[in-house]
Amino acid sequence: MTLSNDPRTRHRRLGVVAVAAGLLAALLTAGPAVATPDPGDGPAVPEKISKSVQTQVKEALAQGEIPGVDEIVHSDNITHLSNVPKGALSGTNTDLVFQGKYAFSGNYDGFSVFDISNPKAPRTVSQVLCPGGQNDISVSGNLLFLSTDSSRSDSSCNSVSQPATEKSSWEGMKIFDITDKANPKYVAAVETACGSHTHTLVPERKNVYVYVSSYSPSAAFPDCRPPHDGISIIKVPRKAPAKAAVVGFPVLFPGEGPDGGGNPGSPTNPGVSKTTGCHDITVLPSKDLAAGACMGDGILFSIKDPERPKVIDRVQDNVNFAFWHSATFNQKTNKVVFTDELGGGGAATCNAEIGPNRGANGIYDIVGKGDKRKLVFKSYFKISRYQADTEVCVAHNSSLIPVKGKDIMVQAWYQGGVSVWDFTNSTKPKEIAYFERGPVTTDRVTTSGSWSAYYYNGYIYSNDIAKGFDVLKLDDRRTDPAKKVRVRELNVQTQPDYFD
Repeated sequence: MTLSNDPRTRHRRLGVVAVAAGLLAALLTAGPAVATPDPGDGPAVPEKISKSVQTQVKEALAQGEIPGVDEIVHSDNITHLSNVPKGALSGTNTDLVFQGKYAFSGNYDGFSVFDISNPKAPRTVSQVLCPGGQNDISVSGNLLFLSTDSSRSDSSCNSVSQPATEKSSWEGMKIFDITDKANPKYVAAVETACGSHTHTLVPERKNVYVYVSSYSPSAAFPDCRPPHDGISIIKVPRKAPAKAAVVGFPVLFPGEGPDGGGNPGSPTNPGVSKTTGCHDITVLPSKDLAAGACMGDGILFSIKDPERPKVIDRVQDNVNFAFWHSATFNQKTNKVVFTDELGGGGAATCNAEIGPNRGANGIYDIVGKGDKRKLVFKSYFKISRYQADTEVCVAHNSSLIPVKGKDIMVQAWYQGGVSVWDFTNSTKPKEIAYFERGPVTTDRVTTSGSWSAYYYNGYIYSNDIAKGFDVLKLDDRRTDPAKKVRVRELNVQTQPDYFD
């Protein structure tokens, strides 16, 4: 069925009963919620829920308050063009990147290459088996970069899981040559401290710099000991990628003590993640600027010298943010949207108990000039379409939709689906389109839904954790001008200057 573009039609009474087995026990306390890391190396384990919640969900389904199991609903301005189910790679689908007529899809088991020259019928070109969650992915020219943030027996694609307490274990960055999209070739690997949960490219003519984000050190891990208060920087010569190497580890959170100077987390700030590294970084190379989402902190920094980034400003939200997850600049570079991954992508947080300000986006204006610029909080945005207590839902990966003079983005919300929203007015953001599927199940909390939702050359592409690769078409006078904008390559965390 198709629902009208009125969010009131999707408000639901769900969320009155808390999920059993303690999944949301921390979320429903008076203080902020406790965040957990992203899903680990392997499939998410479904969490059983109480009989009362099962009954509630089934009643809501019967009354049409939520879509049926796997039922697709969307606003009138969205068309679902196609879906490519998961193939040989059965793991969790993750990030997306684009180059020419190709889309590249990360998966905990490796990556896939799709020919999207016909968005109504994407074609699988190749699938590369290379386990190493979460396989965050980027491309630049003929190089593809793949993050490994799970402790492995070695750097090969034939590795197996091995405890991080063993010195011989490996985590870090893998590099492939994608000159032949049907036959990518593994060409290099670089080990990094605490692995590579995500990474961000700062491309130059002769070299590609890779900012590696990772976290959660332990004194028991030989290659990941605290303090882990910065990022690894890898320099990759384009013509000799086998010579890629770590060229620095800039400290972003200087401070005394074993954990550096980031957010101390609980018990000082109850329910807030302690900063032991960054989760994700977004750069805008044309402006020599970057924004970091770093667990308990949000930062703004200069990348004029890509090997020596300099922090300009740092903010915290110890009331409503549990885990600073990702960042997106607007085109004018006078705003940053930070996301809070409340529950770590493993809890149902789009409901009445959690409310509109937690597990949401925080919109910050950038005021001032140069190294005196400051991040100033303006408002929160969260989808108002309440989800069932079996549906994992929280703010996740997003990208700008390039409309000159407007600030509009598309965003993934796990089982909350795909949301298109306008934050041109920083204090009054609003949703203007959506696409989602109904619950995967009615008896368990299961991690599923859209991991990444990005706009590329006239279409929205979504990587659904369980259902595969979706293509959506957005027809709306507010976003139609974006259809004329074309880019040759898109790594969302390396934001292009669409109008320069």
